Amino acid sequence: MSSTSLAPYFRNAARHAPPTRPQVYKRQALARVRGFSDRYDEWKLSVGTWFDRLDLAPDLAENIGSRRWFRGLGTMLGLGAAALAFWPSWTPLEARPAMPQGEEIRDEFRSQMIMPLALGADSGRRMGPTAQVKPLASAPERPQIELVATLADGDSFAAMLRRAGVAGGDIGRVSALIGEAMSLSEIMPGTQMDITLGRRPGPGAPRPLDALAFRARFDLELQVKRPGENGEGPLTLERKVIRVDDTPLRLRGPVGSSLYRSMRAAGVPASAVQDYLRTVDEHLDLDREVRSTDEFDIVIAYRRAATGERQAGQLLFAGIDRGGKPRTQLMRWGSEGRFFEASGVGEQRRGLLAPVPGAISSRYGMRRHPILGYRRMHAGLDFRAGRGTPIVAVTDGQVVSAGRAGGCGIAVKLSHGNGLQTRYCHMSRMAVSSGQSVRRGQVIGYVGSTGLSTGPHLHYEMYRNGQSVNPASVSFVTRSQLEGTELLDFRQQLIRLREIEPGAALEDLEVLQSEKDEPEREIEKIDSRQALR
Repeated sequence: MSSTSLAPYFRNAARHAPPTRPQVYKRQALARVRGFSDRYDEWKLSVGTWFDRLDLAPDLAENIGSRRWFRGLGTMLGLGAAALAFWPSWTPLEARPAMPQGEEIRDEFRSQMIMPLALGADSGRRMGPTAQVKPLASAPERPQIELVATLADGDSFAAMLRRAGVAGGDIGRVSALIGEAMSLSEIMPGTQMDITLGRRPGPGAPRPLDALAFRARFDLELQVKRPGENGEGPLTLERKVIRVDDTPLRLRGPVGSSLYRSMRAAGVPASAVQDYLRTVDEHLDLDREVRSTDEFDIVIAYRRAATGERQAGQLLFAGIDRGGKPRTQLMRWGSEGRFFEASGVGEQRRGLLAPVPGAISSRYGMRRHPILGYRRMHAGLDFRAGRGTPIVAVTDGQVVSAGRAGGCGIAVKLSHGNGLQTRYCHMSRMAVSSGQSVRRGQVIGYVGSTGLSTGPHLHYEMYRNGQSVNPASVSFVTRSQLEGTELLDFRQQLIRLREIEPGAALEDLEVLQSEKDEPEREIEKIDSRQALR
């Protein structure tokens, strides 16, 4: 018979066998623990029920004025009195000092404490001042003082040097030396100057100027210093011309979900991004006509100095490419800085500017004249505006006439080409003259009430081929066309900008041997000679 067949018999025998002594003790201990737990639960329940009946802390917001409420008030006052009774006093505690105190002990600690050297620290017991130390009659001054002065906005070069502590004679000499290299008025506000003042010739005398250096221009650094080891000679000027590379910076990249963020992520300066968006928006609707899969192409004037500084200039080229082909190409051209398309067509502008920032008070059409008293044609728009409000040209044009024009008062008439003209009436005074060219948004006069007018306002008229038209119904663009040799020069410049390698201007200029600083330590000079071999 196998052991597996006998297993049920063994289990039944163990189940019906009498308990052993350890099992009996275990069962008795469990019975006692269970009895104590049951009694503890009954006691806890009875105590909780007693406290509920006692109601020591009733809610004082209920049954105000009842016996239960006054009992709760008494409980609160009693607890407050008990808390005040146990309040600690403010009498200071008396304690013996940790160690004896005295002048010598304080001096011992002072000589061993850690402080910056500039604040008069002395570390170590033997360096503490004793009775053998005698104070000096006068503390020696530093032989030289090096400081940095900044030319503030509206400040003068001489006043800045005077505040820095430069003597009056040195100020005149330095101003004369720098004036030979550049006009002092050309020094830009915010320019920082490294100034070194030498030893005083006598007590109370101003310190002489030993050296002065600053970045006069992006490509020029000026240094004024005294020759010789002791610095006793006259001040001399040294011009340090800095090598500058003027290669424009060209950057390209996908438009993505945000054209502004994509351009900033590509490294385009924030000011250039704003100019780019403003220029392209004059020709395209950025929200509808530019896709996320298009590529932006931007070229800006850029300067790199051999010393590592960089300077971003104005926008030169703005383009949008689609599918590898140019969608829009705009390049700055001419003395006025206008943008032209690749075909030579000048910048075009959608719509017209409002001549004044005011609401329309009278529209185009038949009306009763407020002064003459009969109905007649009102050939323009009236804008509400206060006296002296600037009036601007709605678009580019040329002044045809400027002066008094009967009931129109002081008026300016502009011609915009293609037979289109505009007139601005009732001015208080003019800001342009006849024959002058004006740009869109340029101030041409100021609101007044001259002529047949009941009060200050602007009467604005528009003519097409000499016939009056409703100004509110006209929306046109202005453009100019390059021709002849100017068009050829324009296209050659456009080709040169398009051939610039993107991102090439971001690399540092290679440092020439003549531009490397001379080593100051002898061991560095030895290493440089070995490198040349």
